[in-house]
Amino acid sequence: MNRTMNRKEFLKLSTGIIGGLIIPGAFGDFTHAADTKSGKGIALDDSYLVKGLNAMARAHRMSAMAGHLGAAVVAGYFIGKQRPDLDPEVYKGIESDLVRVMGGESVFGSKMTKNSKITDSELFEAFPKEKPNESLIDGIAEALNKNIKTPRESGHNVIFASIAIHALKEHPDLATPSIIDGIRKLISLFDNAHPGSGYYGKAKGRIYGNKITLPEGDEDGTPHYTDVKGMVEIVLDEIINQDPKVNTRGYGGLVHVNNHAAAITDLAQYGYTELVPAAIASHRQHLRLWRNLPNVADEFGPAPFSEFSPYTSAYWTSGKVPYDRALYTHRVKTMFGFDELAEAIDDKPKEKRACDKLRYMM
Repeated sequence: MNRTMNRKEFLKLSTGIIGGLIIPGAFGDFTHAADTKSGKGIALDDSYLVKGLNAMARAHRMSAMAGHLGAAVVAGYFIGKQRPDLDPEVYKGIESDLVRVMGGESVFGSKMTKNSKITDSELFEAFPKEKPNESLIDGIAEALNKNIKTPRESGHNVIFASIAIHALKEHPDLATPSIIDGIRKLISLFDNAHPGSGYYGKAKGRIYGNKITLPEGDEDGTPHYTDVKGMVEIVLDEIINQDPKVNTRGYGGLVHVNNHAAAITDLAQYGYTELVPAAIASHRQHLRLWRNLPNVADEFGPAPFSEFSPYTSAYWTSGKVPYDRALYTHRVKTMFGFDELAEAIDDKPKEKRACDKLRYMM
């Protein structure tokens, strides 16, 4: 198939991914968000992409969760490609977050790892020069295939692998043996990981998802979906229907439900359709765990949310931008993930309503 296919067309064909049915070659070549051209250029230069991949490739030396650092920097680079016409203050805000990440302020770096033998800043250092080999990229998908069937750490196995694949498919000149081998090792750290944990109130506290018994059948009301289109529509509905009076804590929240789903759309788009049925089934399990959390607003108060959209300068310049060590990585990945997700649905009104509610997640 030689014709160019955009994401809207992709979704029309994605219904072929049902119950394990794959349409060979159906996804062909796509016009991706990263192909967007603009006279204004991108927010961050290519050095951020390189540094982000370096950090992802070294993260296994620290911990699986250290993958957050490099993944955030890669995601921040691509936001400028997704939305090349944002106000300069937005790009400055994104860059500020990433500088803090590279400087060691994220909770997911050495602060989380006892006796770490590598510092956060060292994750981003250059590797010795090597000849790239685009065919090696498939190795990341091979590593992911070993742990994709059940949720792992709120979808981080899929999120990290997909962000790396996205970057390397767009820039195969960076697909060197050291980068690929390191990212494979990062993804393999999730082989025996739990699904994440949730907070079940004062009496029960935090419980890992593999210790939770969910309602049988359809008793919890979670919609069924077996293809990418259905998954995207349902996740956007969840974003639209957020209510601050409902405050749940666990499984990465709706941030990770969004980012996990976005990662699956990229896996399909970059040709790894054989992974998609298992990935979607795992995502629905992730969504069910999150939806079945108790509302703890009586204990913690209503869920906080931002007054402005993160795509506006007001978000970054109002003096009200929320800061904590987790948001340094999650805010950027969620902006990137939302656009990857929203680009994959032919429903502009729904996309706009969901975008308006994105501020409830950061």
